[in-house]
Amino acid sequence: MTEKTAAMFGGGTSNGCVLIVDDEADVRKVVRMTLEKAGYNVLEAEDGEKAIQKINEGENPLTLDVIISDIRMPKINGVEAINYFQQQWPRVPLIVLTGFPDLDMATSFMKKGIVDYLVKPVEAEKLRASVAKAMEQREIHRL
Repeated sequence: MTEKTAAMFGGGTSNGCVLIVDDEADVRKVVRMTLEKAGYNVLEAEDGEKAIQKINEGENPLTLDVIISDIRMPKINGVEAINYFQQQWPRVPLIVLTGFPDLDMATSFMKKGIVDYLVKPVEAEKLRASVAKAMEQREIHRL
């Protein structure tokens, strides 16, 4: 975790930093609370545009361990945001969280390296397991 990321969360140790990108405030809140209980620092953005701004704020880009993104959002949608994240931060694992499951889209995302494709409402245990799996993949990429 960078100094900037640590400073945003009061400097404590954590299991990692997760960005949740979803236009539904209630979904962001549930995901944040679930992951914070599991020891993660969580940032929120209501759409792809805000997520990209949040990551790029200041002189040093934010260090993220996992990004969880919805698909259907205003401004920059999830597909565009995920493509951007994969180009700019290819080592940051991505998880899709959607209320509109689509088998073809899920297959396409998985082929592009998405760690998981979750459907809302997601069970807390499934969410934690998916983030843990993404963190493991990130560790493997660091080797």
